[in-house]
Amino acid sequence: MTTPVLTPEERHHIETGSWYAKLSPALRQDILNRTIIRRYPDGVQVATRGAPPVDWVGVASGAVRVSSVSMSGKQITLTYVEPGTWFGDIALFDGLPRTHDATTHGPTTLLIVRKHDFFDLLSRHAELAEALLRLNCRRMRLMFASFEDLNTKPLAARLAKQVLTLARAYGVPHGEETRIGLQLAQEDLAQLVGASRQRVNQELKGFEREGAVRVEPTRLVVLSRDKLLAISER
Repeated sequence: MTTPVLTPEERHHIETGSWYAKLSPALRQDILNRTIIRRYPDGVQVATRGAPPVDWVGVASGAVRVSSVSMSGKQITLTYVEPGTWFGDIALFDGLPRTHDATTHGPTTLLIVRKHDFFDLLSRHAELAEALLRLNCRRMRLMFASFEDLNTKPLAARLAKQVLTLARAYGVPHGEETRIGLQLAQEDLAQLVGASRQRVNQELKGFEREGAVRVEPTRLVVLSRDKLLAISER
């Protein structure tokens, strides 16, 4: 059986990831030497809430939807892990069960580092522990910023900020427009900003009237980043 290899686009996503790109060449190569490449179709659950931690994962293409289940049994989307991003290290560090479900969103390629290889990398590279500490500090800052936005910013500002984030992570330029490649229903977008689908629909119509976005079935097209930025700062 042929061993899978990364495509040039997948390798580019990994190598240009904001965290990974700052590692030394030796550490980056050692990580890649220990990865198992897995390609999944849409909707495959790659981690389960309550399960023991077994691996560290990098997203080379596609996306991973991180979600939880509400008291009523409804699946709630918390975030989408974008290409170039690594996750799973927190549970490996503290040894506690996974806190959320993780499911592929669209065709997705993952780099998987098994638990024993993860800790071997840590023992061989003091740099990795320091880099992961900085990464988790950044995650905490982003989490607190999200809490602050949720409690202080109106929905329009939160939604505009989220659309800008999606455009940065999944944007495909088309002339002066940017098409967000990640397919999202308005319900998914509503969950990301802590609002109802109806309210998000109303705000998106307002964005369209202002010439900031165009709403297509399961897609958003950014027409003006400057207008979205202005809305996010209101």
